[in-house]
Amino acid sequence: MMVEVTGENFEKEVIHSSQPVMIDFWGPQCGPCLAFMPKVEALFEKYGDRIRLTKVEAPKNRRLCLNLRVMSLPTFLFYREGKEVDRLTGEITVERIEDSLNKML
Repeated sequence: MMVEVTGENFEKEVIHSSQPVMIDFWGPQCGPCLAFMPKVEALFEKYGDRIRLTKVEAPKNRRLCLNLRVMSLPTFLFYREGKEVDRLTGEITVERIEDSLNKML
């Protein structure tokens, strides 16, 4: 199961993670986000043992989004050893996400 990240658990789940982390920022009113969900869940099946895949429901976590400079949805952030190493926003494809995941491994 993917972990739901919030402002309260961000540090524990992302910064202190022993694995690389991908964060999927999404919203219930975001059509592209909802269309992507099955594809992201398929990535979880493929990479779930090597990478921690998480998600943030942006409207419920506005302060976290502001702190991380997430200004549009969908946005994907990639963290390794507590540091942001990549970011995808705008025109996102599964191939671009996989490229970013593979760079972290």
